[in-house]
Amino acid sequence: MFNRFKERLKGFKEAVSTKIQEKGEAEAKKAEAERGKAEEGKPQSKTGPAAAEALEAKIPAEDNATKTKQSFKSRAKSLIFEQEVVLDEKDLTDPLWELEMALLESDVALPVAETIVASVKDELVGRKKKIRADTGEIVEEALRSALFKVLSENRFDVDEFIAKADKPVKIVFVGVNGTGKTTSIAKVARYLKDRGYSVVLAAGDTFRAGAVEQIEVHAKNLEVKLVKHKDGKDPAAVIFDAVEYAKAHHRDVVLADTAGRLHTNVNLMDQMKKIVRVVKPDLLIFVDEAIAGNDAVERARLFNEAVPIDGTILTKTDADAKGGAAISISQITGKPVLFLGVGQDYPDLVKFEPEWLLERLLGS
Repeated sequence: MFNRFKERLKGFKEAVSTKIQEKGEAEAKKAEAERGKAEEGKPQSKTGPAAAEALEAKIPAEDNATKTKQSFKSRAKSLIFEQEVVLDEKDLTDPLWELEMALLESDVALPVAETIVASVKDELVGRKKKIRADTGEIVEEALRSALFKVLSENRFDVDEFIAKADKPVKIVFVGVNGTGKTTSIAKVARYLKDRGYSVVLAAGDTFRAGAVEQIEVHAKNLEVKLVKHKDGKDPAAVIFDAVEYAKAHHRDVVLADTAGRLHTNVNLMDQMKKIVRVVKPDLLIFVDEAIAGNDAVERARLFNEAVPIDGTILTKTDADAKGGAAISISQITGKPVLFLGVGQDYPDLVKFEPEWLLERLLGS
């Protein structure tokens, strides 16, 4: 997962680590030289010359030179790891450019890439950094902090929302054909059942051939109620009936499928607007593939402009080598990522948590 993203960041980490190490070594040598000059200028104690002459008489000159050299190296090495360095903007010009290119090539949207680079720059430039044995940790911390800020923006706890909302909670799923929308609905149904909620499914995709049969299979597998009409019927009416059934039978959540559509399909977008007017969903969730990268981000943005969404599910995250959509989509739409699909089976759905994603973006 996100292997290409990790690979692209490696060059940035190495470049900044080298810069920190070089600066630390230079400052350590300078400090050692200044200490040497200071010691040369110190007055000797009364017993100093006699003691020094006696010691020198016992130790060969070559040994003295070797010990002095070793002592200098030892002191210099210890000084490096005690040293605090301050990186300036000039030190990071090339590495930060490399970081921005790495993010863009990993399908991170340009405004989001710029935000991350600015945050990393703010974290590293002009601030004292204590050198450690692994200078890469300093760079990793700066990257982690910058990514966490982006991923935490628009954070939303879907579990808390459902627990507190009036029942039944009405959730409508929208998106483009072939992105795993219906399978994601089934996964969410399983997720909610595992947490003790009763679920009703609504077969609101009356447009695509075989769509009702597909969700019917999921309903049977999961042992949940499915409300359906004949193909070609008004999807708003199907979902409305599902909500009425849930009210009458005291069910907790209605999950409604809809036909796949693009924001440019005027008729289907008008149909979606009708669904929103009639059903008044508590959550309108956009579903797309993580592997679609910038295309998924752009579709979410355009969809959000046409019919404002409340959040996103990204499918096929386990197959995403770049990670750009997962990083960008929330910032671009201003709406949270709710779940990530990480496999084909019903349990393969992960509630979005910045910490979980960070470990996979930056972990080994």
